[in-house]
Order: sequence, then structure tokens, then C-alpha cells
Amino acid sequence: MKSWMNRWRWAVAAAGLGVFSVGCSKGSEIPEPPGVSQRAGLQAFTGQNACTDLEQYLEDTAVLQMRTQLEAQRDGVPGWGWWGGWGWGPEAFDANGGPQASAGGTAPPKAAPTDFTTTNNQVAGVDEADFVKNDGTRIFVLSGEKLHAVKSWPADQTQVLGTLKIEGWPQELFLDGTDKAVVFSSIYQWYPLSNTQGVACDAMSCGYYYANTVKVTVVDVSNMAQLRVLKETYLPGHYNSARKIGSSVRLVLSDDFNFPAGFKWSPDWVPGLWEDKGKLRAAYDRIIDENEKLIRAQTLAEWVPAAKVKQNGQTLVVPHACSDFSRVNAPTRLGTVSVVTLNLANSGIARTSIIAEPGEIYASQNNLYVATRHWWWWPAPGQKDTTYVHKFDISHPDRAVYAASGTVDGHIVDQFSMDEAASGHFRVVTTINQRVPDLVNPTNWWGTMETWNRLTVLGENNGLLTVTSQSEDLAKGERVMSSRIIGDKGFVVTYRQVDPLFTFDLSNPNLVVKKGELKIPGFSTYMHPMGPNHLLTIGTYMPEPVNGQPVDWQARALQLAIFDVSDLANPRQTHVQLVGTAYGWSEAQSEHKAFNYFPAKKLLAIPFADWNSSSGGDEYWSSFTSDLRVFEVDPVTGFTPKGAIGMRDLYQVQRYYNWSYYWTPNVRRSVMADEFVYAISDAGIRVANLANLSVPLATANLERYVEYP
Repeated sequence: MKSWMNRWRWAVAAAGLGVFSVGCSKGSEIPEPPGVSQRAGLQAFTGQNACTDLEQYLEDTAVLQMRTQLEAQRDGVPGWGWWGGWGWGPEAFDANGGPQASAGGTAPPKAAPTDFTTTNNQVAGVDEADFVKNDGTRIFVLSGEKLHAVKSWPADQTQVLGTLKIEGWPQELFLDGTDKAVVFSSIYQWYPLSNTQGVACDAMSCGYYYANTVKVTVVDVSNMAQLRVLKETYLPGHYNSARKIGSSVRLVLSDDFNFPAGFKWSPDWVPGLWEDKGKLRAAYDRIIDENEKLIRAQTLAEWVPAAKVKQNGQTLVVPHACSDFSRVNAPTRLGTVSVVTLNLANSGIARTSIIAEPGEIYASQNNLYVATRHWWWWPAPGQKDTTYVHKFDISHPDRAVYAASGTVDGHIVDQFSMDEAASGHFRVVTTINQRVPDLVNPTNWWGTMETWNRLTVLGENNGLLTVTSQSEDLAKGERVMSSRIIGDKGFVVTYRQVDPLFTFDLSNPNLVVKKGELKIPGFSTYMHPMGPNHLLTIGTYMPEPVNGQPVDWQARALQLAIFDVSDLANPRQTHVQLVGTAYGWSEAQSEHKAFNYFPAKKLLAIPFADWNSSSGGDEYWSSFTSDLRVFEVDPVTGFTPKGAIGMRDLYQVQRYYNWSYYWTPNVRRSVMADEFVYAISDAGIRVANLANLSVPLATANLERYVEYP
């Protein structure tokens, strides 16, 4: 391995990316893959030559990545190439709630509920986009290609009042006050380097399979029966996530690096070519040269398409300014990550972009963090996966401003692996994979992997996020399943066969202290604060193996649990609730927005689906369940099932051939308002009183996008 790698020597001057700045030409050799940068940062393209430098950087890096993959294929050695790599992988405490709702039977209906749930956000004051939004009396739902406006109060009068077709594939939305909804959809638009197949596809397929543009549609919802488009913004790229703080929407987009027509990733098939090594090498060399010519023939306007804004019958083209781009001074693969600020108060739009692939996103009220991965060009023992974290100041409502960057070992599992302390320190939980030699099989190019986990604290210092402290290495051979940092307390769950819950004292940013560890069967995939001393979790129960015998997988089940963490040194699992059979699942296990905890009423609602063949019946649907499960949750008494709102009839009516990637009739979200519970699916919204959840008060059917025969 070493002798093979030694033939890859530096052939170009290090600049820009830190490894490659001048063009590759025939006969030049790919430079050694640089190590991890411990002083990561962003370098903006500035001055009179900003656009020339940006184009040069894009083309040089594209040639480097193209040659890395094709020469590795040509020479029969492993390489990450363009498509390879390591993979990418609450609200604030409020245990008190508001006043209880009146249960009087003869009192006139209230104008609005006293208490109601909204989106389960990670950080107080930072709203997260979702396909459902409500304000107590109205629920807005994206289903299929339409925005549905539903009157939800009084509960027994729940009904659809208006719909609006949204271009492409609608994904998520925000509400802004009482008069605006902001909808994000994915669409296809023609660009010089676009996939031409997108031209012929229908609207939803253009948004799903061929999407290359994010459309932001601002809708007037003040009159629910007459929804009206106010403004449409078209931004090249793919939708990743969005946050809203006050009137400012922070939209995180990523964009692929699109290669020109005629570009090839391998030689055309010719009989006998792969048997003749000399001809095969010549064929690879030929397409490498041809690919480079194609890359360098493109213009910057083709690499970086402009945005468009439509309003009041006018269309404004908004080019992406070269000075809005920055490059990472460490190896990351080509792509674009953009933080787009839309200020709804003044219709302003601003973009700040990094040339890198996207990772996880976290936002506090003042800062937004974007993670990107270190790129190893080919695998070799000694390499460790690493994440670069870039911090942006979003305290100004009109723009995100780059502040600092840092480096952490490992990769980030999800947004809950990140948190900003009141002191401004950034805490991050990672799973670390390191490639080591395969001592059993020395001819194995790839080696083998060692895995462990860590909690790291970073502090900002002169444009750098530097490590101020970190935990000991945790749970060797396991990986992070979930984590949560709440105030000065940290919680990490790893998994291999049992579920270790690690607890941390983070009160001193210069000293991470692991306080306790609890091992129990199964694992948690989401942890939610329930007051200052308890965690409410959802995950999977898995029995431990006994005497080395295989675990009976049919004994597994969805598991709800309560943990007492008042003593971090001695965390305890105090209550457990198993739900359904081994076939059961809930979107809340992987999507925190489906997890609906209502502290004012001590209630938890989760969407649930299951299949139980022992329930009888002569067809599949007799054994199928799709409902919203509701539990009373108390740290002392545990879980008390309150019932379920069933939605199986919507499956039975629609049948499986009416489902698609963008439309399924299973329950996915919920809203709770006073004593009423709303189950929400793509097919409709059903509401019932908590006292008798099995008897619906009203069902608002959402119109199907396409009717199949």
C-alpha cells in the first residue's frame, strides 16, 4: 500500500484549497491527499479578480476530483472518487404549562384554545420548518402538490377552507404572523448544465427526481378561502433545512457540481477493451483529457446559475455575486452550501455560500453552524473521519456573516448532536471512525475500521473554533444513536447490543466531566426534556442475548421511556412503555417533529403504524393499523395510555397503488389543543376529544394529488 501511495507525489503548487490551484495537465500526477486541517477556515473570493479566481478554483478542483476517480479506476486501486466517501452519515424547559382549559359543557366556544402544541423545535425562539404548521385555530398542511388551509377551531368544525397548488414538490413551510405562509418546494428549471431529462417530466417528478431549484412561495393566508401568491423566489440548489427567527428566514441549500454534457466517468464499452490493459489505459487517458477540456470550456455563469424573483408581474434576475462565495482551506469535495436570508419584513434576499458538500445544520437565535466533511481522496490506514464546523453570525436580520471555523474528529449524527451554550461555546457529539491496517488480511487495501465516540467543546478565538475540552473516548465499537445537550447537562446514547446512556456535566467549558453511565437493553433515537430532571425518550427495545443465543427479533418493539437524571452520576430508567409488535414503527423514532409532547397537559402523542396477522380478517387491511397514540406522561406514575385516533380506513379506501413517495395516508403529525387531539396525514386531519379518542368529532379530507384507476 505504501509503495503505491508513494507514487502519488505533489505536482502542483499548494494554494487556495491548500492542495491544488493550478490546472492538471496530461502527465501531471495527483498530489498526496492532505491531512486534516486543525486551523480550518473560509477564504472569500474578493477584489477585482474574484470571479476569475472563483472560476479557476471550481475548474481546478473539478479536474482534480475527476482525475482522482478515473486514474484510480484506470490503475485498479481503491479510491473514494467523486461518489465515494465516508457517508453522511425542544423547545425550552417549560414543565409548568399554562392554565387548564375549561371543561364546561354549556359554555360558549372560546375564540381560541388556551394551550396548544406547535412544531417541536430544538431551540426556543428558533422555529423549524415542517410540512404542518398551526396557530391554534388554523392548520396549514402540505399534501401532494397543494397547500391546504384548515379551520381547526372550534374542534368539531374542523374543515378545509382553501387550497393552493404549489409548483413542484412542496416540502416544508413557515407561518409568519396571521397573514403569510412561506412554502419551500423543489422544482426543475433549465440551466446550461442541467440534466436534460428534467424537461420531459411531470410536475411532481420534476420536483423529486430531477429537482435542481428551490422555490420559495410567499402566500397570503389572511383569507383562508382565497389563498393568494404574493412572491416567488427561485434559488438554484436543493433544499436542506430552514429556520425562522422573527421575520428572518434562514434557508440552507446545497447544490451539486454539475458536469457538462459529454462528460464520462468511464470509457465506452468495446469488446475486448477490458482484457487489453494497454488499450484500457489509453482509453482512460483519452477521456481524462476530453473531460478536462469540457470542464475548462464552461463559463462561470454556467457553473453558478442566477436566482430569479417574481413579484407583481415582474421577473428580476439575481446573479450570485462572486464575493458571496468562500472556499474551505481544507479538502472538501465540490458542491455548494448556501445560507440564504429572506427578510419577510422588507423582502430582502442575501446569500452566503461555501464551496463544499453539506452536513448537519444547527441554529441558535444568534448563530448558525454548518458542518462539512473532510475529503480523503483514497482510503489508507491512519485516516480518521473529520468534520469542519463553520459558524455564521445571524444576529442581523438581513444577512448571515461568517464568524469562525473549527475542526472536530468524527462525524455528526444529527442536529441534536450540536448545541450552543449560553457562554457562546459550541458543544458537539461525534462518532469517530479510524481506518487501521487489516492485520488478518494484509492485502486488503481498505484496512478495517475502529469506532468510538466523543463530546467536544469549542470556543471562538480570533476566527477559529478551538477545542477547549473534550470527553474521554466513549463506547469503543459502538456508534451514537441519539444525543441531547440541555443547559449544562449532556446526554449521549450509543448502541451495539445494549443502550448505554452517558451523562455529562458541561458547566465548565474547559472541562467536560462524564458523570454517569447506564446500560439497558435497546436504544433511544430521540431524547426530549421533561422538566429539569427527566428525559422522555423514544427508541427500540431489543432484548439482550442470553448465553450467546441469537436474540429473538420478534421480541423487539417500539419503546417509550422516562429517565430520572436529577443525579447525573446515577441516571435511572424509571418507566418503560412498549408499543405494538415487532412490525410496529413510528416516524417519531427518526423525525423529532413527529414527537409531540404537551407539557401543559402532560401528554405525549406519536404517530404509529403496525401489522399484526393474528388480528384476523380476510385481507391485509384487517391486520394493519395506522393511528395516533396518546399517552399521559408523568415522571412519578409513568405512562398511561389514553387511546388512539385511528386512520386505517384511509388506507382501506386508498389502497397501496394510490401511494407514492410524496403521498401516504399514514398518520405523520399531530396537534393538541386544550382537550382536543388532531391526527394529521397526507390524506386528512381527524380530531377527537381526549376523553374518547376512538370517536372522531370531525374529519377534514385532503384532496388526492392524482387519482389512479
